[in-house]
Amino acid sequence: MNSHGQDRQRVVWAVVGTGIGPLLLATTREGLVNVVFHATEEVRDRALERLASRLGTEPAERGSVPAEESGSVLLDEAMRQVEAYFAGERQSFELPLDWSLISGFPREVLRELAAGVPFGTVVGYGDLAGRVGQPGGAQAVGAAMGANPLPVVVPCHRVVERDGGIGGFGGGLETKRRLLALEGVLPEPLF
Repeated sequence: MNSHGQDRQRVVWAVVGTGIGPLLLATTREGLVNVVFHATEEVRDRALERLASRLGTEPAERGSVPAEESGSVLLDEAMRQVEAYFAGERQSFELPLDWSLISGFPREVLRELAAGVPFGTVVGYGDLAGRVGQPGGAQAVGAAMGANPLPVVVPCHRVVERDGGIGGFGGGLETKRRLLALEGVLPEPLF
């Protein structure tokens, strides 16, 4: 608690190895707040600086806070579920999500994506825009996908172009292809 008797927001993080490279996972008491692709030391440090700035607290590495704290417990569960997903043992995530890094239309789109586009399926940018009452809002949906603070768990990799093109992806097109292959949507890359 701080000097005003309020609980201070705690952010706990760890990096987990996956089939698409290291992912940084960060949680608060509310839930998983951030997933960052390609979490090399440099990428990780920049992501932690952004989290500190946006959430007003210095993120703490897993193991440096008591294991029984809710953020640590949630982080451990997020790590288990992410590892199970990449091992082919889990098709959906059952985690509380902290949406505090995104708001407005992008949050609405990402919530619909998380709830309405299951494992092994894809949706077009325009179709997703229509689902949230913004037909013709495909570009805005694309921007929301690019701002997704919870990729993989909120599966922006499942959003594709209406003509069958793979579309863009903040984690890189090879990462998107690998995620779609893991879910059986695309053939596994040969190389």
